[in-house]
Amino acid sequence: MSVTRTQGTPRLPAPDPAVLAAVEAAVPGITRSRASDRLGQAHDASHYLLTPQAVLVPRSAEQVGALMRAGLPLTFRSGGTSLSGQAVTDHLLVDTRRHFRGIEVLDGGARVRVQPGAVLRQVNARLAAYGRRLGPDPASEAACTIGGVVANNSSGMTCGTHANTYETLESMVLVLPSGTVLDTGAPDADARLRALEPDLAAGLERLRDRVRGNPESARRIKAQFALKNTMGYGLNSLLDHDTPAQILAHLVVGSEGTLAFVAEAVLRTVPAHRLAATGLLVFPALRTAMAAVPEIVAAGPAAVELLDAESLLVAQEDPKAEDVLRTLTVEDHAALLVEWQESDPEVLADRERAAARLFGAFDLAAPARLSGDAKGRAALWHIRKGLYASVAGARPSGTTALLEDVAVPVPALADLCDDLAELFARYRYERSVVFGHAKDGNLHFTLNEHFGTDLRRYADFTEDMVDAVLGRGGTLKAEHGTGRVMAPFVRRQYGDELYAVMREVKRLCDPGDTLNPGVVLTDDPRAHLRDLKSAVTVEPEVDRCVECGYCEPVCPSRDLTTTPRQRIVLRRELAAARAAGDHELARRLEAEYAYDAVETCAVDGMCATACPVLINTGDLTKRLRAQDHGRVAQAGWKTAAGHWGAVTRAMDTALDIAAAAPPGLVEAAGRAARRIGAPDTVPEWSRDLPRGGEPRRPAPLPDADAVYVPSCLNTMFAPAEGGPGVMTALRRLTERAGLRLHVPGDIANLCCGTPWSSKGFTQGYEVMRGKVRTALLAATDGGRIPVISDAASCTEGFRRLAATAGPAVEVLDAVSFVAEHVLPRLPAARRLPSLALHPTCSSTRLGLDRDIARIAEAVADEVVVPEGWQCCAFAGDRGMLHPELTASATRAEAESVARGDFAAHASVNRTCEIGLSRATGETYHHLLEVLDQVTT
Repeated sequence: MSVTRTQGTPRLPAPDPAVLAAVEAAVPGITRSRASDRLGQAHDASHYLLTPQAVLVPRSAEQVGALMRAGLPLTFRSGGTSLSGQAVTDHLLVDTRRHFRGIEVLDGGARVRVQPGAVLRQVNARLAAYGRRLGPDPASEAACTIGGVVANNSSGMTCGTHANTYETLESMVLVLPSGTVLDTGAPDADARLRALEPDLAAGLERLRDRVRGNPESARRIKAQFALKNTMGYGLNSLLDHDTPAQILAHLVVGSEGTLAFVAEAVLRTVPAHRLAATGLLVFPALRTAMAAVPEIVAAGPAAVELLDAESLLVAQEDPKAEDVLRTLTVEDHAALLVEWQESDPEVLADRERAAARLFGAFDLAAPARLSGDAKGRAALWHIRKGLYASVAGARPSGTTALLEDVAVPVPALADLCDDLAELFARYRYERSVVFGHAKDGNLHFTLNEHFGTDLRRYADFTEDMVDAVLGRGGTLKAEHGTGRVMAPFVRRQYGDELYAVMREVKRLCDPGDTLNPGVVLTDDPRAHLRDLKSAVTVEPEVDRCVECGYCEPVCPSRDLTTTPRQRIVLRRELAAARAAGDHELARRLEAEYAYDAVETCAVDGMCATACPVLINTGDLTKRLRAQDHGRVAQAGWKTAAGHWGAVTRAMDTALDIAAAAPPGLVEAAGRAARRIGAPDTVPEWSRDLPRGGEPRRPAPLPDADAVYVPSCLNTMFAPAEGGPGVMTALRRLTERAGLRLHVPGDIANLCCGTPWSSKGFTQGYEVMRGKVRTALLAATDGGRIPVISDAASCTEGFRRLAATAGPAVEVLDAVSFVAEHVLPRLPAARRLPSLALHPTCSSTRLGLDRDIARIAEAVADEVVVPEGWQCCAFAGDRGMLHPELTASATRAEAESVARGDFAAHASVNRTCEIGLSRATGETYHHLLEVLDQVTT
């Protein structure tokens, strides 16, 4: 059996001009049809690949309604974390993330109104202040959006079937294929539905009565939905609800965008217990672990997560794995990750004591203990939540990772595990991993498949797996949605009668079959074997990527050009085009990639903080920039590294001259220079830039407490208006605390290396590395005292350089040094009423959050990290080369700052201060300047 149609095929058919014309007539200006737009959005986390004719970016529900009325085939896509192929299409792909991010907390957090583009983690962050959260808690919560949560009836680790999307939905605003907009929570929702959509309203009531009047249908539905179940449509709505509006709303949950567009949803929230105790129970065998599940569940835990032996082997490779796991010699072992959650510490203590007695009765392969320590708990959950991507990231090159998802009644779980083990062996799927929600009888398992070859193995395995699951009374999709992968098997799971009911649901809601065609229901028995994604080996920095999209919410360029996932998949598409000899497509992709992916990448590394396999696409960008540099540019930046003091003084002087000249004249001259040169090499001066800064001067102190290497940003940019600058503030703070700082003699010529590293000037970086290594070893007396720097990005750069300095040279950020050694010795602060705080990408990667918080709380009564905070993307000089990047990255945060009234605004990096001041119109100072001010 061979693939009927494999994509990964690089040839890109031209979009149908008539379709594009129809879109433009319906909603002008929302179409993105470049090769990079189409191919970059073609990929999601599934093993399917279809290329849309165009990507549409509507701004409102009304525009979506206009597209629907035009009768255009549409597939809605927001987070793209879907694993079953429901977020890809060869028709029109509608981006519902960019302009649908609204979050409104209602009734003191008891409910929340959300739009489909809001990320689940961001919604929970808003609810945290009220001690609430959403019920669904999927492992992808850092990246998945409310649109996907509703469309797939998401559940997760702790919510089971009692707090999933279906059960916590109150109402939604729907756009139907006719263009009708319906608020199902409105008092007149049913009257409006009957008036505007009489056939639909009457048809839903007719189906309700049909199902209720058939005892076998009712029995089968109750049995299926007693499990986690996302196969087909949610026919339980026909039993659970009476009115057509509520039946419709709950049918839409889990319908994967095939019945209506969800423009807004109101969801009931659940308590976010502030206390938890988590532990890992390691058993000698999987059956032993399964036998323990009923007793553990009876003890009332919030979560019971299974990890089989292969899962444990993968988890051992995680840098955050605890010692008990690292030292285990894994054979046939299995583990259960268990967690109890409470708000009352006495109740939690009782739970822990009862759990300890329970654990003592088990035959465990390693000591078990419950931990309430946030760091230890986070490490365990990090391993579990990142397991799929970690396994998939370690897959053989050229293969595609699949994650299947089934559920059976809990008593049948161990037998199903045996069935799967036998199938893995029979079909030679080596290193397949089984894990999942043991409490709910819900298993996930991985397969690595090479879809460029014969598909008989995968097809036959799927048939046998379907028989095994259904034979044990299970469902073929518990959480991840039917999508394309299980659409051919919906009839087999439900039988002819209920399948006919589902067909009628689709006909009533979407008579033209325009919404996400081919998903959930299909008459093609081979649909799951078509449009499969073939993996392309490209570059070692990114080949582990499984296209999960976890990186996208933290990427500062996501609303301007591309995300890390899109940068990677476009490299894969470019390689595929070249391999196929499609030179015209390759040229288009290369031309578009230069700006979209290389020039507008902030190289901030935030993608690595979100990626389960720690891919930093900035590493790829740096290498690509290095390849673009000619010998002259490399030589020039190498020379600059050798004479950095002169270079920074020249920049300082240039900024002073520009500030003294008429602003309009300087801006005009800058625009002309950028037209003659290249926007990626000639900075854009604007009147909001500061004057030049002050020289960095040596301060030799033989008995110093630390070596201070001020950032060269202090020389290039003057302090923010009204502030002394961080160099002066740090010196005054340490003097007040009775501490002494030594500034090296050659400080003017030292730099953290970031300008060379981020731009890909490797020769100059090596020159600076050597200078810094020599200077720091001498200044610290071989590492006897620490080094501190006053800009988080420079601290990070100096730390990288110091790692090569032979003996251990400790590099600290000034914020950490002050929080630990200075703050306790300072007089009581005259606290400000409020402070808007902007952490930086570097401070996040350095783990400075706790130290920043300590200082900020000493400075102000109320400390607010504004909603929408992310990397500002000023990125050294990137904010002057491409100011549109910083404007895009800071837009949401600026809107949040504008809604507040703050006594001061602070960050921990000079360029971030400039970027945020530009975005908000408020003056940002270094946090240590503010501390200096309130402790003087």
